[in-house]
Amino acid sequence: MLRRSALIWIIVIVCLGSFRSDRIEAGEAGAGQQDPRAGMIEHLRQQNPQDLKAVEVWNNQYGPGLKLTTAHYEIFTTLLKPSILQRSPGLIESAYKAYNLQLPKPVETKIKFTIYLFANRRQWEDFTNNFAGEQAAIFRRIKAGAYYHNGVCVAYDIGSKRTFSVLAHEGWHQFSDRHFKFRPPSWLDEGIAMLFEAHTAADGTFNFEPAQNAYRLNALKKTLSKNKMLPLRDLIATTPGDVLATDQTEAVLAFYSQSYALVRFLQESGGGKRLDDYRRLLADGLRGDWPLDEVSKKIASDRNIPRNILWNHLVSLVLFHEYIGDDYEPVEKEYLAFCRRIVADEPQQ
Repeated sequence: MLRRSALIWIIVIVCLGSFRSDRIEAGEAGAGQQDPRAGMIEHLRQQNPQDLKAVEVWNNQYGPGLKLTTAHYEIFTTLLKPSILQRSPGLIESAYKAYNLQLPKPVETKIKFTIYLFANRRQWEDFTNNFAGEQAAIFRRIKAGAYYHNGVCVAYDIGSKRTFSVLAHEGWHQFSDRHFKFRPPSWLDEGIAMLFEAHTAADGTFNFEPAQNAYRLNALKKTLSKNKMLPLRDLIATTPGDVLATDQTEAVLAFYSQSYALVRFLQESGGGKRLDDYRRLLADGLRGDWPLDEVSKKIASDRNIPRNILWNHLVSLVLFHEYIGDDYEPVEKEYLAFCRRIVADEPQQ
């Protein structure tokens, strides 16, 4: 934990709207040095970032930290880069609005979501070891990114663009896990999450551009060119854990890029002819109205039971038959044609 001094206190007062900050103890910074948190609080006070409601000191064992509060989120961070912190509130609140646009009617979060954003991988791994228990070893296999676990998003600095991308991605998992009565199968959950990876920003507001996701489009293009596309039935049966366990980069890229493309296919192909079916699929999952057997319903609703490959396969087949159709061959042909079309218009990275 950060060192405390019982004698001398420096009180940092932030006079910006509803901004507030906790006192910073003099012993927490080196002798003759200004505590970096005080400087960042002052910077945020001057910049007045959109969507930031409050900022205060976060005392923790990983490094000098701050807690940023927005309308729907609490961000605990040791990352004190001005360029990232002043834009993070706008990024995550814009993402929250975009998540709601996937639904037939918006939902309102009553309890704030929690995000941990660390300055470096060492802090991220130390936190993960303490937080994730037996799952920590799996998360540490992530080479550069973030994860969602037990209601919390955990990320570290991998550059502003990529950090914002993974925060918006994992934020969807956090949002859907709280609000959906039935958990979506992996292809659907991951496919939607990737819709929020590419963005543009202006005046503190972020707009998400799925068609500009160069990373996923490039991976899809490589998968197509190498004839490594997963058949549709296999794709919807797969989970991220299954492909990560293989440690085969091509399999991982195929699963994620094809899931991204499949969600876009359901929304966009044929002038949006499947869009109403897609929206009904999400609406019924949100309410818990999917036509599943009792065992599948229990797994779908109980977050303590893993979504294994058998459950993904069975549930995905049921949902595809109910909402998309049970004749895979023509759908797969359309899907492959759609994939080839969107990679032909691939944006530059």
